[in-house]
Amino acid sequence: MSGNIQLLSDTLAQAREENRAALIAYLPAGFPTVDGGIEAVKAALDGGADVVEVGLPHSDPVLDGPVIQTADDIALRGGVKIADVMRTVREAHEATGKPVLVMTYWNPIDRYGIERFTAELADAGGAGCILPDLPVEEAGVWREHAEKHGLATVFVVAPSSKDARLAKITAAGSGFVYAASLMGVTGTRASVGAQAQDLVRRTRATTELPVCVGLGVSNPEQAAEVASFADGVIVGSAFVKRLLDAPDQAAGLAAVRELAAELAEGVRRNA
Repeated sequence: MSGNIQLLSDTLAQAREENRAALIAYLPAGFPTVDGGIEAVKAALDGGADVVEVGLPHSDPVLDGPVIQTADDIALRGGVKIADVMRTVREAHEATGKPVLVMTYWNPIDRYGIERFTAELADAGGAGCILPDLPVEEAGVWREHAEKHGLATVFVVAPSSKDARLAKITAAGSGFVYAASLMGVTGTRASVGAQAQDLVRRTRATTELPVCVGLGVSNPEQAAEVASFADGVIVGSAFVKRLLDAPDQAAGLAAVRELAAELAEGVRRNA
């Protein structure tokens, strides 16, 4: 079975045709439970997210701040497995018809097996993977299997990336480019800043791929700001915090749905 890279590309193109940025939500699998995590991903998509990244919980998430680290720890203590991540992707995609990616550090894939992981992700209806710590120089085998199975390979660029490095990274990627808005870890911030706009400009000079911005966006105003210069707005910690702060699962799902709707309005503000 082939993965859904085309659905991802079509979804991002449709947003561009509507003269707006796409809204991409991030939620970790297995948080607060496997079933609860699946419902949370569906709630984000139902609320207005165009795309979802399902996080594969990791014991040392170097890109992630305390909010996502807390959620990952809860998921890992609950015994989440890669099979649960695949189930989350499958059920969210089947329920909504929207593109679902996995965001993961490299070590779990390396241990699981590249061929096995890509085949299972494609079979689950996945659209691809975001791989924040896989150097492009070492990505050849992954890219070969991902392409064979119809999966996007999304690499992360940062404000520190020099122009030549940006060109190398974007040439190796597919689906879209994940532009980290600042140097640091994930988390909500008061301002997303001018660094992100400059990074999008420099990245676009190297590629036709959509450039989507993550790290720090937490409210409709920030979403509108980023949407004015990026192809997609990625929000993670703000969704996870809504779940962490909720008194029960029903309230958490309602909060996720509400935030997705608010952010969806934000990315359309300039349309």
